[in-house]
Amino acid sequence: MIKRGKLMPSKQVLEQKSREVEDITSLLKRYNVIGIASLQKVRAAQLQEFKKNLADKVFMRVLKNTLMKLAIENCKERTDLKKLEEHMKGPNVFMFTDVNPFKLALILERGKVKTTAKSGDIAAFDVVVPAGNTGQPPGPIISQLNAVGLPTRIESGSVWINRDTLVVKKGEAINERLASMLSKLGIKPVETGLAMTVAFDEGLIITQNQLKIDIEGTKRDVEN
Repeated sequence: MIKRGKLMPSKQVLEQKSREVEDITSLLKRYNVIGIASLQKVRAAQLQEFKKNLADKVFMRVLKNTLMKLAIENCKERTDLKKLEEHMKGPNVFMFTDVNPFKLALILERGKVKTTAKSGDIAAFDVVVPAGNTGQPPGPIISQLNAVGLPTRIESGSVWINRDTLVVKKGEAINERLASMLSKLGIKPVETGLAMTVAFDEGLIITQNQLKIDIEGTKRDVEN
């Protein structure tokens, strides 16, 4: 049996949601640019780091899509915000800012962090395990290293990797065995972070592909 004291009265729930919708509505009115970034594969600690680093430029808030849609309905002054609704899929963090969306996309891209791999993750770069002392005593570690293609030897009571070895190429999936070994060696082959899936800027919808800017290519074009 559920105790009545454990349940929040429905009236209180409605009032809480109403206040939240009002808060979001005020943000929609205040900021020119609204960005959406997917939270898939983004860890809580990384999100907090992004919030901290961008606090002076961007107000970030994790919101249910249903609440955001209610706030858009409530924001009569900006009816064109409804264009965002079709892009609200899955868990998202919403960004409210006056920063140019292309500049914000670059800031987010540069803010990506390297992290340990899990089975099925994609390598962000060619992963080369350097030659040297693993710091591990002889034992099962030898067969584990050999199983992922790392040549070994025993020296001074430790297991050493004989030579620099490419274990996975950029863009390839990392299997469970390799992910475990790279973690033991302290190698972080995966990049995670926030990437805007869409931005709304004064009535204009800008998609993720449009937000990607080839900085080096643009520099070469200007120089030419």
